[in-house]
Amino acid sequence: MGYLNYTRAHFELYTDLLTQYADYQLCLVNEETNYPVAVANCVPLTCSGPDDLPPEGWDWLVETAARPKAPHKMLGALAISVPAIHRSKGYARIMIRALLNLAESKGLHGLVAPVRPSAKAHHPWVSIDDYITWTDGEGRIYDPWLRSHLSSGGKLVGPCERSMVVHEPLDFWETWSRQTYDRTGSYALDGALVPVEIDVERRFGRYEEPNVWVSYTC
Repeated sequence: MGYLNYTRAHFELYTDLLTQYADYQLCLVNEETNYPVAVANCVPLTCSGPDDLPPEGWDWLVETAARPKAPHKMLGALAISVPAIHRSKGYARIMIRALLNLAESKGLHGLVAPVRPSAKAHHPWVSIDDYITWTDGEGRIYDPWLRSHLSSGGKLVGPCERSMVVHEPLDFWETWSRQTYDRTGSYALDGALVPVEIDVERRFGRYEEPNVWVSYTC
């Protein structure tokens, strides 16, 4: 999924943004091993709340945080990362709570997050609007990562259809996918939430990843 590092916002702004707001980056460390087991990245945001969220998501959050035009009101979550060996231990939920505590300590009104639905990659041809209506056998939202957010007190606001946009030459996509594209069309990639749109004539491919806005109130 390294191609997600090539959204314009990620490539041009992300690293400097994390440095600028170093005191907003959180790390959970195992006290026995002194080894990090989870990380959460976030930034303060001028967004007034969930009613102010656009169809864009992660890229918009980075761009808005990098160029603030008003006082900060919300905390924007960029990522919660847990290594595979430490998953299913409740660390992600601990980090969600830590983000809410951070927002409160900074005097912010709450938290908004463009959540990447973890199981959507198994269903790349299903629209995000349909996907978020799915439920499991117990009537809960189908996606496990969205389910974790909702069980932690989050409110599902709705899809952000263009959360992360990667627009790159055909050679770029052939390198990442390890396949050759000789026809214009839609192609599923391993781990991608939706197909990449390949234009052979223009020799470009465009990937528009949908996420789901989730909001919390402190």
